[in-house]
Amino acid sequence: MRALHDGWTLHQVDGGISRVPATVPGCVHTDLLAAGLVEDPYLDDNEDRLTWIGRSDWDYETVFAWHPDGHDRADLVCEGLDTAATVELNGVRVASVANQHRSYRFPVRELLREGENTLRVRFTSPVEYAEARRAELGDRPGSYEAPYQFIRKMACNFGWDWGPAVVTSGIWRPIGLHSWSGARLASVRPLVRVDGPDGLVEAHVTVERVTDAPLTLTAEVGGVVVETVLAPGEREAVLSARVPAPRLWWPRGYGAQDRYELTVRLSGESGRTGEPGEDTWTGRIGFRDVRLDRTGDGFTVVVNGVPVFVRGVNWIPDDCFPARLTRERLAGRFGQALDANVNLLRVWGGGLYESEDFYDLADELGLLVWQDFPFACAAYPEEEPFAGEVEAEARENVTRLSWRPSLVLWCGNNENIEGHADWGWRERLDGRTWGAGFYYGLLPALVAELDPTRPYWPGSPYSGHPDLAPNDPARGTTHIWDVWNREDYTRYAAYTPRFVAEFGFQGPPVHTTLREAVGGELAPDAPLVLHHQKAHEGNAKLLRGLGEHLPVPETYDDWHYLTQLNQARAITFGVERFRALAPHCAGTIVWQLNDCWPVTSWSAVDGAGRRKPLWYALRRVFADRLLSVQDGAVAVVNDGPEPWTGELELQRLTLAGEPLAKEGVRVEVAPRSVASVPLPDALAVPGDPSAELLSVRLDGLRTLHFFAEDTRVAFPAAACDTEVTPVEGGLDVTVTARTLLRDLALFPDRLDPASAVDDMLVTLLPGESVTFRVTGSPDPAALVTRPVLRCVND
Repeated sequence: MRALHDGWTLHQVDGGISRVPATVPGCVHTDLLAAGLVEDPYLDDNEDRLTWIGRSDWDYETVFAWHPDGHDRADLVCEGLDTAATVELNGVRVASVANQHRSYRFPVRELLREGENTLRVRFTSPVEYAEARRAELGDRPGSYEAPYQFIRKMACNFGWDWGPAVVTSGIWRPIGLHSWSGARLASVRPLVRVDGPDGLVEAHVTVERVTDAPLTLTAEVGGVVVETVLAPGEREAVLSARVPAPRLWWPRGYGAQDRYELTVRLSGESGRTGEPGEDTWTGRIGFRDVRLDRTGDGFTVVVNGVPVFVRGVNWIPDDCFPARLTRERLAGRFGQALDANVNLLRVWGGGLYESEDFYDLADELGLLVWQDFPFACAAYPEEEPFAGEVEAEARENVTRLSWRPSLVLWCGNNENIEGHADWGWRERLDGRTWGAGFYYGLLPALVAELDPTRPYWPGSPYSGHPDLAPNDPARGTTHIWDVWNREDYTRYAAYTPRFVAEFGFQGPPVHTTLREAVGGELAPDAPLVLHHQKAHEGNAKLLRGLGEHLPVPETYDDWHYLTQLNQARAITFGVERFRALAPHCAGTIVWQLNDCWPVTSWSAVDGAGRRKPLWYALRRVFADRLLSVQDGAVAVVNDGPEPWTGELELQRLTLAGEPLAKEGVRVEVAPRSVASVPLPDALAVPGDPSAELLSVRLDGLRTLHFFAEDTRVAFPAAACDTEVTPVEGGLDVTVTARTLLRDLALFPDRLDPASAVDDMLVTLLPGESVTFRVTGSPDPAALVTRPVLRCVND
């Protein structure tokens, strides 16, 4: 395809902005930002002054040269238009479109002129488009006032409880001319299965043709070649290849990610020239089998016959302007997920079908993908034109992703079934459509037709049947949001869920990220800091969430450290609880991995890509091996491939580290299983809860359990010795405790924005040492002083 990415200009229809250079792929916001006409919407409260962009119509225009090349056809291929747009070539209307989630191909050979050609794409205000559809069809309830459910566009673009309202328009994916003759591969839909010891590939091929000559289709994979001939007029075929004893593709932690190149070729007479022509499709497939085990109303992902305990994170669009996302940036974010011992990304329904780079990286790295269809937190109309658009986008994207080994689940929506059942939508709808026809009818039928190799689930939360309460923890998938919104995080212990697809707790971004985004005062209640907190009563919930766990912060520095720490502790408590329930509970998906801008949110990695304390906690609590004190027992969690055996060392200690009681228990925990070791009374019952703790150690892994909340523990004033040693690329910081140091953390970014640390939230007993590796060039003396070096009892 010949890319048409150069020479574009941007013009505000009926407005004052004209002939601004435009980047394609891109969007209006980033073009205006590059031209210096607007301030960065990610900074301060600039977002509020840019709402006019989403209420304006915009023209993109370019002039390109074209000369006849002897081909029968020339198609204008638009891989992504955001969103309501009219396409014109040389003053002739080619098409009007209104769906960000699909691509378009328009035959334009007869409209092209030798020499200069003018291509214009006019975007209608997405806000006004959605408002007009709402007025036509009648309002539908949703979690926000914006009419995002009335336009097939990334919903969170209209603002969310972690994201700004920056309603975009633009050519957000590649655009170009494709010239061809004779025939072309219109679609290739490989279905990949494991059939006994063999791998089976069924490549469903559709061709577009202008020739009546016979066409040859060939598929090659793993040294196996199959061929078929399309007779004149035929446009579809299935090429089946059986690959003997292939190496399987496995999720990370379960085996290798072996992939095989599949090549599908179309050859035959090319048409006008009479010369042989060829069109080729290639993809790297993986042989694996996936299913859902619903035994006992459970929800267990089974890959290649092996149940996988999901250690997942929810994924939101990583930028409000997705055209800025590069493969390198995605690889960095995926690396952060892998380093935190994550094995699944849930692509949340308020976002997008992600890019080819996204799924290719998941395939390569063994990260499972749960893909929501893009419906979230609202009642959606089922009338036209929406029904036709939903079918078209679903057909295209199911076909596009059908061969991806990382993709293990199609899910109909996020929280819409729950909203209809439990949030008062039914009464407000008064009989109007809300999306049920999509989730229970259209989408499962399309998945069954186009991608029967993986399961479909109507929505999340969902209990397995439309007549059941959708958010029943005892069935299917559940979302837990009473914690954070109303309840203390210890309430996680009241749940015995089968699968937790969403739960989370907020914390502010890394200090440097907040400092870079906010030009004014840094204080929890400062107006610009509050602007970067989108959750309803979010900062009040942050403070309330401290409960009796941690002291009330008196300064910004205390607030920042303690609320970040509390976020990490809350998620640690929940994940430990749910992992200890395995296999009854078969997975946890934390809300959320990433952010799309600098904001206080539920993320583990903030909007600048910096790791929050939660990330370090996730790495620890998502490790293959985990020790956790639960309900008077020690849960010994072994999610690795080998048995875990050894002497479980149990000690009740004073805060000074002096032993009060001690016992050893021999344990042997099979792979992918959990053992519960009851605590003897001498260890489980403290003499003075405020002055004692429990130490649990096995095979070099240790966890400390405090018998009382930190606000009731008689901590000694923190005292330690520090040593800072230059090393290649940074500094080693060794801290030796002279007293107990509770949740020791180092924040080198406060001194050097490029600095980071390799570990965090380490509790030391008196006499113990830890060495942190710090990258960058922070001041060594300041590195070991408050507020850079912190612990609870400092």
